[in-house]
Amino acid sequence: MSGLSKIEIITGMSKLPQLKKKLTAIGVRGITVMQVLGCGAEKGTFEYEVEENEEMELLPKQQISIVVENEKIDDVVEVVKQELYTGHIGDGKIFIYGLDNVIRVRTGEEGVDAL
Repeated sequence: MSGLSKIEIITGMSKLPQLKKKLTAIGVRGITVMQVLGCGAEKGTFEYEVEENEEMELLPKQQISIVVENEKIDDVVEVVKQELYTGHIGDGKIFIYGLDNVIRVRTGEEGVDAL
């Protein structure tokens, strides 16, 4: 095992600028961001709508991927929770996956050295 994990965050489109600043401040060295469409348990229903959507409505989101040393997981998750929390539908989700290895193609470095 490499001692590394991938943290994947799904959240609304407006959260990235401040989240990037906070992640940089705690030593996160890389980030990948993708624009995606999706919905959660509410099927894309907005909080102020009276009735829940019968069919899923896909809303614009961003998927943020970060690879960190396992020791940094708690710090990263805490920063993400603080930055994304509004208490309203759509704050987002955090997924954490263990990684077997990471390889930097250019140099062949592996594991933490590849970050």
